[in-house]
Amino acid sequence: MTAPDPKATVEPTDPDVDLHVPAQRQQSWRAQVPIVAVVALGGAIGASVRYGASQLWPVAAGGFPWTTLWVNALGCAVIGVFIVLITDVWAAHRLVRPFFGTGVLGGFTTFSTYAVDIQRLVDGGHPRTGLAYLAATLCAALAAVWLAATVARRLVARRQR
Repeated sequence: MTAPDPKATVEPTDPDVDLHVPAQRQQSWRAQVPIVAVVALGGAIGASVRYGASQLWPVAAGGFPWTTLWVNALGCAVIGVFIVLITDVWAAHRLVRPFFGTGVLGGFTTFSTYAVDIQRLVDGGHPRTGLAYLAATLCAALAAVWLAATVARRLVARRQR
């Protein structure tokens, strides 16, 4: 029995665009430039604010990385409110979500620092603290986004009555 040809079952994302046609490929690239630009700008802003937080509230070597935990939890809470606002309250411009959601909040929250913090704790002889931090950040982030979205939805519903 022969396996089906994977190329035969894959459909392009946009059947009206043929990237083999130079004019359509150029058109696709031009449509992406503003999105890439606003994500980059938003990311620079978010990462700068996160860096500022790490300078204001530094963590001692081997200490629990409270700053990163709170930054990630706060970012998750803001994304919960943001998503409710742009889906339930107002129709946002097409660049708002990439700028603020992906750019600003993506730059502000930080999975990479979270992973490095865990590695440093484990390598520094604090594996239990690293495990506690791993679990606490996950729980705080999930709780923050859920709670913020729930509260935002209730406030929006109350306001619309």
